[in-house]
Amino acid sequence: MNTIPSVMKGVQLLGHGGPEMLQYRADIAVPTPHADEVLIQVLAAGMNNTDINTRIAWYSKAEGDSADASWSGNPLTFPRIQGADVCGVIVAVGKNVNQQRIGERVLIEPCIRQVKGMLLDLPWYFGSECDGGFAEYTVVDAKHAYAINSKLTDAELASFPCSYSTAENMLTRANVTANDRVLISGASGGVGSAAVQLAKARGAYVIAITSPSKNQQLLDLAVDQVIARDADLVDVLGDNSVNVVIDLVAGEQWPQFLSVLKPGGRYAVSGAIGGALVELDIRTLYLKDLSFFGCTVLEPQVFQNLVNCIEQGKVNPIIAKTFPLQDINAAQEVFLQKQYVGKLVLTI
Repeated sequence: MNTIPSVMKGVQLLGHGGPEMLQYRADIAVPTPHADEVLIQVLAAGMNNTDINTRIAWYSKAEGDSADASWSGNPLTFPRIQGADVCGVIVAVGKNVNQQRIGERVLIEPCIRQVKGMLLDLPWYFGSECDGGFAEYTVVDAKHAYAINSKLTDAELASFPCSYSTAENMLTRANVTANDRVLISGASGGVGSAAVQLAKARGAYVIAITSPSKNQQLLDLAVDQVIARDADLVDVLGDNSVNVVIDLVAGEQWPQFLSVLKPGGRYAVSGAIGGALVELDIRTLYLKDLSFFGCTVLEPQVFQNLVNCIEQGKVNPIIAKTFPLQDINAAQEVFLQKQYVGKLVLTI
């Protein structure tokens, strides 16, 4: 095993603001694993909306206030290394961790419930409340480092943790089965394309909303129907036509989701890229006996279920493009343009 260096390359977020707040450095101290932690050499790290949202303080409900601008609603400590999607290899372990884990290729569960052996009252998000994977090395409680046995590349594996666990969590919370017709908004993005694959793996009938230019990419994922994102959902699908809505967009179209849901339908949300404030007619909610699921904290079984799906080949990685870590600003510019299908991944 190579000697672990004392300093590493990485990208630090210096504070809330624009791309200038991201600083690539070569002199960041390599973290030391505590008793219940593992030190992971990062091989690839995927990009997510959370990276942008955290940087610009989007999570704050009070404009210009950074006191609640993190994933958990608490202020962040800077500098912070972001990066929730990590594929790497364990290179050192704390005293309470089995030495045999050294050398394991792992994926990191991004929803952190345990830190230094202690259970958290409010879970953290990897790369938000603690340093993440936009660096050569990172540490995490051993519980959240999942061994993965796969022939996929590091970049391909790094496309899975955040997007696919978020999607699997939404499907789990909404109890999607083979008997369901499932409508997925933002279907061409990282979480959306993951939700398409995972819903199909459950045997569901899947309807995807996307821009027409991305239709073929989604049809290649075996979706049953594609709808243009500016279409009138009621005109296309009809009232009371789907069992489940998996929503990553919200925005002005949102009331239509409730119209197309059947009585007793389930709505799961884990994103609002189309606008966070929506118009809700509360009568629709209770007269149709709808169930709403806000999905952030992963159910305990979700990440292992995802690892199993990857190892069994039930889901496939969708890599739009890779960038070296030092080109993170260019990568985020491409990310914000949303002219791609799948994931953007940084190679370390």
